[in-house]
Amino acid sequence: MVTTVNCPQCGKSVPWQDDQKWKPFCSERCKLIDLGEWASEGHRIAGDPVIDPDQDPDAYH
Repeated sequence: MVTTVNCPQCGKSVPWQDDQKWKPFCSERCKLIDLGEWASEGHRIAGDPVIDPDQDPDAYH
């Protein structure tokens, strides 16, 4: 039996196997849409900032 997961972008069922090139995504298109969301800060991981710019003003330069 092949394990399947849902594509994080569109929800389509994707087989979790070595020859599935874009796993966990169903296609390159879904992978690139997701990457674009991360790049534009549409997706974020919650938590405290690693560097506090008030303590180190040169941290972001």
